[in-house]
Amino acid sequence: MLSSVRSGSTLLRVLLNSHSQVCAPHELHLKHVTAGVADRQHAVLAMKQLGLDDEELTHLLWDRIMDRELRRTGKRVFVDKTPGNGAMWERLSTAWPQARFVFLLRHPATITQSLVKARPDLPQDRHERQVLAYAEQVEAARAALPGHVVRYEDLCADPERVTRDLCRFLGVRWEAGMLEYGSHKHGRFATGLGDWSDNIRSGRVQPPRPLPPIDEVPPRLRELTKVWGYA
Repeated sequence: MLSSVRSGSTLLRVLLNSHSQVCAPHELHLKHVTAGVADRQHAVLAMKQLGLDDEELTHLLWDRIMDRELRRTGKRVFVDKTPGNGAMWERLSTAWPQARFVFLLRHPATITQSLVKARPDLPQDRHERQVLAYAEQVEAARAALPGHVVRYEDLCADPERVTRDLCRFLGVRWEAGMLEYGSHKHGRFATGLGDWSDNIRSGRVQPPRPLPPIDEVPPRLRELTKVWGYA
């Protein structure tokens, strides 16, 4: 899943994780999970003979983490929703050439409002720049990769229709129990692993906020608002 922070990725992941065949755990932050060979000549030579450099060893580690979770849960489809995935979409598409990419979009001004609420100690200007940085990564991936677009507002307004379409894209049959995500276990809702707000803890999909008209959107976010189809 590729998205900005505060785009509703935790909501989407718990809905998916409520499916009997989809494993969608908390954020994995794979960018910072690496494997490599210590600087020892024999070890480097041994891995070279196997055709494994540090990048391929890291890919094997990632595979093992996902395989472990699939075996533990008895499911067959794995979803990672780390917002930082946008910064490494090329690496992800190399590691898994057959991966299916989900692009999660949300109104840029609403993302900013959510960031301000979560971190009121930081200036709004910084939050706006962060939104644009994440959006640039997502847009680069959308231009290069096939995938499925989910709008957060649509997900909140009509979760059944949106999750049905997403299940079809993922190759699994839709299950009504997905919408009752509060009835399933999803691990801790904690800072650094996704959303931890009262809304996500409620176990229910909340209605979307009213969207602001384009003239009330911060000027630097207006072009992105148009590109994402919210104008």
